[in-house]
Amino acid sequence: MPPTFHQRLLVSLLLIFLITGCAVPTPTAPPTPTQAPTTATETPLPVEPTATLEPLAALVNGEGISLAAYQEELARYKNAQAESASPPSPDDQNPAVLQDLIDQVLLAQAAREDGYTLSEADFQARLDRLTVESGGAEALSQWQSSLGYTSESFSQALRRAMAAAWQRDRIVEAVPITADQVHARQILVYNQADAERAQTRLQSGVDFASLAVRYDPVTGGNLGWFPMGYLTDPAVEQAVFSLQPGEISPIVQSAVGYHILQVIDRDPEHPLSPDARRTLQRKVLMEWLEEHRTQSQITILVP
Repeated sequence: MPPTFHQRLLVSLLLIFLITGCAVPTPTAPPTPTQAPTTATETPLPVEPTATLEPLAALVNGEGISLAAYQEELARYKNAQAESASPPSPDDQNPAVLQDLIDQVLLAQAAREDGYTLSEADFQARLDRLTVESGGAEALSQWQSSLGYTSESFSQALRRAMAAAWQRDRIVEAVPITADQVHARQILVYNQADAERAQTRLQSGVDFASLAVRYDPVTGGNLGWFPMGYLTDPAVEQAVFSLQPGEISPIVQSAVGYHILQVIDRDPEHPLSPDARRTLQRKVLMEWLEEHRTQSQITILVP
């Protein structure tokens, strides 16, 4: 690759520095009456070359995300989304990609603060595993090229991802394996009139479980055990966790319909199902990222 203008300029300045020298001349003795005065002159020091600043897409607590890395990541994302049946618009793609890079930097910064270090041996071991998993060095190289990575940019991305993953694991593994949970069932209908008819029948003494089977013959409305933070609708979740075993909620409207809920049992230390724990882990991670985005100095430098 031919040298850039800035590289040529730097070489020229170094040559000037070597030719002229930079030592301060030794002072001469005072002139004698028979000796014409001589004037000592200092060789001017060369001007230090100004470092060329790499264009940035964002600054995160003073740490830059290069414009090149952002553009490469955006291209990879767009290529992947092009195969989707309904790819997001460019207005959605650009912020999503940059936000992901910012989140990785936030996690990596926290990892370093928490004592994370990556030795060259550990990095090489991870690279070796990737090589084996991809089918060999040539296959890995082709995969990198197909995604627009250079060897250097892939190394940087992998190092950042490893630090971010280390911190992510610390966050999510802090979620306990048990939690306050309820075992509940529901009657779900899709209009207010049907919900009121079901409520009237319950108030008249119809058994909740028997009525729930009429509305949902497959599951009988059984929601199983779940903790706070598991359901997608906060209003439904708030209603069910306000009940004691055997109690029935009023009609609760959500985005999917009208719910009447009954708590079957409650346990303050019930083991979390794998799916419920993953849901809580995602929630905790999102809350951590939101908190650190708010507390950090983040400057976006691209449209």
